[in-house]
Amino acid sequence: MKIEILGKSIDLMLIISPILYIIIGTVIFKIIKNILLKTVNRRRKSLKGSQIQRIQTLTVLIVNIIKYIIVILVTLAILSVFGFKVGSILAGLGIGTAIIGLAFQDVAKDLIAGFSIITEGSYEIGDTIEIGDFMGEVVFIGLRTTRIRNYKGATKIVANHYMDNIINYSEHNSLAVVDVSVAYEAKAEKVDEILEKLFKNIKGKLEYATKDPEVWGINDLGDSGVIYRIAVETQPMKQFVTERALRKEIKKAFDEAGIKIPYTQIEVHNGK
Repeated sequence: MKIEILGKSIDLMLIISPILYIIIGTVIFKIIKNILLKTVNRRRKSLKGSQIQRIQTLTVLIVNIIKYIIVILVTLAILSVFGFKVGSILAGLGIGTAIIGLAFQDVAKDLIAGFSIITEGSYEIGDTIEIGDFMGEVVFIGLRTTRIRNYKGATKIVANHYMDNIINYSEHNSLAVVDVSVAYEAKAEKVDEILEKLFKNIKGKLEYATKDPEVWGINDLGDSGVIYRIAVETQPMKQFVTERALRKEIKKAFDEAGIKIPYTQIEVHNGK
């Protein structure tokens, strides 16, 4: 079927077929994606901790792979409509791949590194990592890049083949450490007693703590007070939240017991 446009006869199928292929490809991608996401969501109910992060990361990667495959297939189908010999194109992929490989070495490195990151589990979506002087949460792992967002909301996009020297803070639990200064007048036995009583009262109430707080003892003898060190194991990267909550509870307990927390003071004497 042909139509006349500006005096030229154009085969209508050359217009309709590419549009249909794009629509079909989009529909197929959405169907496969929805099926995959529903399957993953059902499995997530039986998973815990890092397993959820791993399956989430793999899902993102698989969805990306499916998208690229469909784009390639739709592109080849459209080329065939316009008379290109797809068979010859596929046969020439060997030489073409070599040329493309030389031209896009970094892209190839990114793809290989992306698969390596996923299979080795170096880090996953939701992990807190540090690369160079940038530290943040992994929010996306693609075939080519990884995106990291810090606590200020800034997002750093890094090519996967540069993700080799990283520090992962999410593989193991963290440790919250609180140093508290107590006046020299306070007896050590009384301070220990107050802290032990406090820890019994707040047992199970520190949201991210995985163990009970412990008094490690006197850590230092300062200029104006005795420094006690308290520590508690927490979920990965939750030590700062826990430290703030612990300081608040310690301050309340010391105030109720009349234990003074010393602070720097300046005495001025009149020479008269």
